[in-house]
Order: sequence, then structure tokens, then C-alpha cells
Amino acid sequence: MTIIIGLGNPGKKFENTRHNVGFTAIDKIAANFQFPIFNFQSSFNAEISQGEIANKKALLVKPQTFMNDSGKSVKKILSKNRDQVSDIIVIHDDIDLEIGKIKIIKERGSAGHKGVESIIKAIGNEGLVRFRIGIGERTHGPVHGSKKAMQIVLKKFTTEEQKTITETIIKTADALNSFVTDGLEKTMNKFN
Repeated sequence: MTIIIGLGNPGKKFENTRHNVGFTAIDKIAANFQFPIFNFQSSFNAEISQGEIANKKALLVKPQTFMNDSGKSVKKILSKNRDQVSDIIVIHDDIDLEIGKIKIIKERGSAGHKGVESIIKAIGNEGLVRFRIGIGERTHGPVHGSKKAMQIVLKKFTTEEQKTITETIIKTADALNSFVTDGLEKTMNKFN
């Protein structure tokens, strides 16, 4: 089984913010592959949906902890399903990538992303595949300081940016399908 974790913050306040593109991507994947409606499972503190992608079992996960504590939820899910897990994929926003870009990586450091950092601390980095979705504003240049980063990641997309991010989310769902059917290397070559 492949476990696919989309990162975001729970609650209306954070809907459609840059930081929640992981949730948006998971919702798109669920729709594309006709997964059942997400159910909140309190034992994991996560919304979960189980289905299939390319005839392989997959578990879609939206942790309902806040972003910085995502690892707590992921650790509980993994400990219950460890024997069945073949791949773990984390889909998350990346302020260092321009909007519209996707970068797929394996076993790399968190690069300062607190949600990813939490997951690596909780379960380690071995075999961890990440789909990074660019949310960086085209005009801001390098981001220095966590206060500035927080201001950017909690902003909503402009109308123009929303069109770009919608296309990027579609591309992310395609990349996930490619990963399941063709493996990591081919997917990285095609989408990075």
C-alpha cells in the first residue's frame, strides 16, 4: 500500500492558503481516482480515504494537527499499517519554488519546512518521497526570516496565481499516477 500524505492546516481560516496546497492536491487525487469521502479518524487525528491508484492500494491522509505537528499523526498511521506499506509520499507547499513548479525528491532534508521536519523527526527519512509544490511569489526573491515566510505561506492566491496552481495540482495528480505505475526515476525525469 502507498500512503500519500497531504500537508496543510485544519480549519476554514486556512482554506485556499498557499500553505494548504498539500490538502488541495490530496482532494484532487481523491477525485481523480474516485476515492470515497474522507472520514475523520480521531485515533490518527487525520482525515483518511482508502482506495486504489493504478490497481494498487493507497491511503490518502490529511493530518488534522497543525502543520508543525504533522509527524504525530503520520507516526500513528504508519505504526498501524507498517507491514503493508510499500511507499510513503508527502505532498507539500514549497516557498522556495516558484508557483507552477513541481519537484519530486527522495530522502532529502526538510529545507526548513516545519511540517516536513516534524514528519522526519517522527518516522525518519528512509524511503521518504516528497512532491514539492511551488508557492513562491514570482516577485519576492529569496525569503529570509520565518516571519516573512509565515506572511507569504498564509496568504491566499491571486486570481492569476489560482489558475496556475490549479494546473499544478492537476500535474501533481498525474505525477502521482506516474509514480505508482512507472516508479520514482521515470516520474522524476518526466515531472522535475
